[in-house]
Amino acid sequence: MILMGIDPGYAITGYGVVDYNKGRFRIVDYGVISTRAGTPFEQRLLTIFDGLTRVIEQAAPVSVAVEELFFSRNTTTAIGTAQARGIAVLCGARAGIPIYEYTPRQIKLAVTGYGLADKQQVQHMVRVILGLKEIPKPDDAADALAVAICLAHSGADPNALVVGGYQ
Repeated sequence: MILMGIDPGYAITGYGVVDYNKGRFRIVDYGVISTRAGTPFEQRLLTIFDGLTRVIEQAAPVSVAVEELFFSRNTTTAIGTAQARGIAVLCGARAGIPIYEYTPRQIKLAVTGYGLADKQQVQHMVRVILGLKEIPKPDDAADALAVAICLAHSGADPNALVVGGYQ
C-alpha cells in the first residue's frame, strides 16, 4: 500500500512516500519542494502545487497525510504555512485520494511511542523504521516520512493516536 506524508511549508515542503505491506516499510520516494524567498507568494504556492501534483501522479499513493500546524508566535509564518498546507490538501483531493491530518504530537507518538519526543528522536526512529543507514535529509523530508509512517501506524484513523485525551 503506497502512502504519502507531507510536511507543509511555503519555503520548503517535504514529502515522503512509502510502501507499507504486512507491517514492513519500503521507501518509494522522498524529498522537498523548495521556493525562493523574494518570489511572489502566488508563484511559490504554484511551485508547491506543481511539485506535489507531480509526486502524487508518479507515486500513486492510496492515501495522503498532512501534518497539522502548530505555531505559538509568528503569525505571518503561520498564515503562509497554512496556505501551503491548503495546497497540499488540495493536491490530494484533486487526485481523489483520501486525506488525513495528524498533529505533531500524534506523529511523534506513532513514530517513537512518545508524544513529546524531540526532533532528533523522531528522525532516529524514521531511520530505524525504514531500515536506513542515515537519517534522510533534509529535515523536512525526514519529517514527511514520519507523517507517512504515522498514517501507516494509525490505520488511517486519527483517533487511534489520541494522547491522554489530547491530540
